Amino acid sequence: MRVVSLVPSLTETVAVSAPEVLAGATDWCSHPADLDVTRIGGTKNPDVRAIARLRPDLVLANEEENRAVDLDALRASGLRVLVTEVRGLPQAFSELERVLAACGLGRPGWLDAARASWAGVVPYRRRTAIVPIWRRPWMVLGRDTFAGDLLARLGVHQVYAEHPERYPRIALGELTASGADLVVLPDEPYRFTADDGPEAFPGLPSALVSGRHLTWYGPSLAEAPAVLGAALR
Repeated sequence: MRVVSLVPSLTETVAVSAPEVLAGATDWCSHPADLDVTRIGGTKNPDVRAIARLRPDLVLANEEENRAVDLDALRASGLRVLVTEVRGLPQAFSELERVLAACGLGRPGWLDAARASWAGVVPYRRRTAIVPIWRRPWMVLGRDTFAGDLLARLGVHQVYAEHPERYPRIALGELTASGADLVVLPDEPYRFTADDGPEAFPGLPSALVSGRHLTWYGPSLAEAPAVLGAALR
């Protein structure tokens, strides 16, 4: 079996479970740290010809992270493409099982560890938060997102959880007047840091969190409750 992954979290999923299966991954696939495979471009601009030259049995993609035009081009090249959709934790687990089965892999121990970690989550205390994912322009988590579901399980209610859009653009003035008692700032897709983000929300406590643990579905899910919980406290 030869697999090319266009999704960082799925790259980690395969590489941790059966590294010999992974033939190629994107430039953004950063885990595991010692990942040594052919790089085939970005998540939004993969090199279709380079992927075809690897002759994979399967290409892993995500409906949100990858562009339909690129996936269509891969299929037109005769490649089999598996596209995941993940809007919440239960769906993440079911999609991971589907991906592993499609790769011809058994159930890895980290998947059971991840289920157990989240089954034992006890929210620290209820917080109301805004969760920016980009600035210039400001964009936040809205409805029906995987990251939003994880935060809710940790006791963090999003101000814009019922917004019609999944990632709405909201003016900074509206964000600061939203009534939130916390701003959650992940380090991806925009890399918020202590010096870039909190200053836009004076007087509002900020929680800098790991984007990998908030937005990736894969082996990182096993430690995500502890990592995110510590940051949110």
